[in-house]
Amino acid sequence: MGSAALNFIRRAFLTCLDQKELHILLFLRLGYSQGPTVMDMLTDDRVNKLSKAVKHLEKESHLLTGFLRFSIFNNVLVGTIAPKNFVLPLMVQHFCERYPEERFLIHDKTHGMGLIYQPYQSAVIPIDTLEMPEADETEQAYRELWQLFYDTIAIEGRYNPKCRRSHMPMRYWKYMTEFDRPPKKFKTQTPELHQQLLIEQPKLKGLTSR
Repeated sequence: MGSAALNFIRRAFLTCLDQKELHILLFLRLGYSQGPTVMDMLTDDRVNKLSKAVKHLEKESHLLTGFLRFSIFNNVLVGTIAPKNFVLPLMVQHFCERYPEERFLIHDKTHGMGLIYQPYQSAVIPIDTLEMPEADETEQAYRELWQLFYDTIAIEGRYNPKCRRSHMPMRYWKYMTEFDRPPKKFKTQTPELHQQLLIEQPKLKGLTSR
């Protein structure tokens, strides 16, 4: 069936598709009879179901590279996600290349797994529970600065909740810094706050994944 089919099957195992093992078996039986062309048989339900599931996996992985938010505890970047699919194996390369000199942990609460990294070494390991310490004064200050930045760049006249939910589904909001607070708006921005944002903006970029 070729390397493309092999990679496809590996990713299918990471999806949240119900009875994925059965669907993979049906795909393999078809693939053994059809050869590499099986990857192009998208009108066949045995291929189509897995193809949609893998695309959902890949889309969720891509979204989380942008939606993941880190906090710093004891000089380690720590982030939490709750994806439907098991996306951590797909996220390894992105974050290891983005933060090659950092130490970080990404905890997948849905699957009880974690991606741990120290310079040039990474592993995906079981983590059943993870209790986060209270944010210290510095970490809390950065969270508030990020929230202030988020509020400040918002354009009130273009507020469109439906559009935002289509680009950023609400199920991801729980672990995003900008939504981890009671709703509030900043109507004005003092010169002091504006100057503070200009100073801190380069640092704030490090709190997001892109």
